[in-house]
Amino acid sequence: MRSVLITGCSSGIGHHAAHALAARGWQVLATCRKPDDCARLCAEGLDSFPLDLTDTASIHAALAQTLDRTGGRLDALFNNGAFALPGAVEDLPTEGLRALFETNLFGWHELTRAVLPLMRAQGHGRIVQNSSVLGLAALKWRGAYVASKFALEGLSDVMRLELAGTGIHVALIEPGPITSRIRENSIPHFERWIDWENSPRAAQYRGSLLARLYDKRDPDVFELPPEAVTKRLIHALEARRPRARYPVTTPTYLLGALRRVLPTRVLDMILQRL
Repeated sequence: MRSVLITGCSSGIGHHAAHALAARGWQVLATCRKPDDCARLCAEGLDSFPLDLTDTASIHAALAQTLDRTGGRLDALFNNGAFALPGAVEDLPTEGLRALFETNLFGWHELTRAVLPLMRAQGHGRIVQNSSVLGLAALKWRGAYVASKFALEGLSDVMRLELAGTGIHVALIEPGPITSRIRENSIPHFERWIDWENSPRAAQYRGSLLARLYDKRDPDVFELPPEAVTKRLIHALEARRPRARYPVTTPTYLLGALRRVLPTRVLDMILQRL
């Protein structure tokens, strides 16, 4: 039975992927930051235990539990757990940016480094990184998240080059708008770190970002369900020759193409309107 360790399985992409892969016969180790979420996933029939990407001891304890359950092997890692911290870059405290990177990049890096010696010894493995359209193009109010995904794209590209010929494949999934709880889950981080009322952009917050964060809203244009990501994940895990990148949703394809063909000034004029 092939085995896969997934982070960030409490909802959205990770939750759907865990159930879908289990239904395909994978041994899924579905991790979450909060023990209560793990208990819920266990009640749903998944094998779940805590993994806090900001805690080195938690990362290595979760990997030890994984190997205990799989008999010492691991075929794949799907790095997915992440959060957003919306706000203007000038209002973003460096400590807030550092906290986001601990989860969205540094924790992924530490877990991946811990897994790689095992995969090298096996002679095979898959590392799949859940990136974003925001790893390709910048949008206002999303500076912290954009920075983490741009960094992830670069780190993953280098890792793919360095691991060529080892039997370990590295792939990036790049979703655009996907139905999830990332907006709702970003609110506590926004309230903790962004002093918007004392920002020179306070009027812009009131006219734009606050409504997007707090108001009930219809799905975004081109928004797809998590199944769209899982479909690409299955190919990245099971194809003999996985692709380096898997764009998901129309905005990812469109912005990726525009970035390649348009001058930066023209692209900026388009992105300013989004």
